[in-house]
Amino acid sequence: MTSTLNSSSASGFHGSPVFADHLQRVLADLVALHLYGKQAHWNVVGPNFRDLHLQLDELVDAAREHSDTIAERMRALDLIPDAGPLAVARQTTLTDFGTGEVGTADTVDRISQLIRETVATVRAVHDDVDHEDPTTADLLHTVIHDLEKQAWLISSENRTPKR
Repeated sequence: MTSTLNSSSASGFHGSPVFADHLQRVLADLVALHLYGKQAHWNVVGPNFRDLHLQLDELVDAAREHSDTIAERMRALDLIPDAGPLAVARQTTLTDFGTGEVGTADTVDRISQLIRETVATVRAVHDDVDHEDPTTADLLHTVIHDLEKQAWLISSENRTPKR
């Protein structure tokens, strides 16, 4: 580890305020993705409904699990996560999914975009997080991997083969 680590011999590593802000940004977007995934899950209609309905639950599970991992990592580093509704609404960078029934093709496009926006947040903070704590950066790698896989699986519903 480099000398840039903020550590205390009595209580171990503590993330800096910038580090905490980065993880809070990721947490807010993951919680928002989870909520938007459920919004889509409840309101999707149209062709291939059942498959998309079930796929959205897989996305929701992934977002929820990753938000829990990030929040627990923050606590392990003596940082305070805030995933309350007001904090998430104020801090998320995700585009609003909207309300009402949404057709399957539109749902695929909207949710794929939200996943990509979440990944963009994780990628935007990754290098700073890695510089301060490579272990936490490893967790971010897993978030990126899993969400990009979800984006591929969901967005493929609307794709046509390249010629």
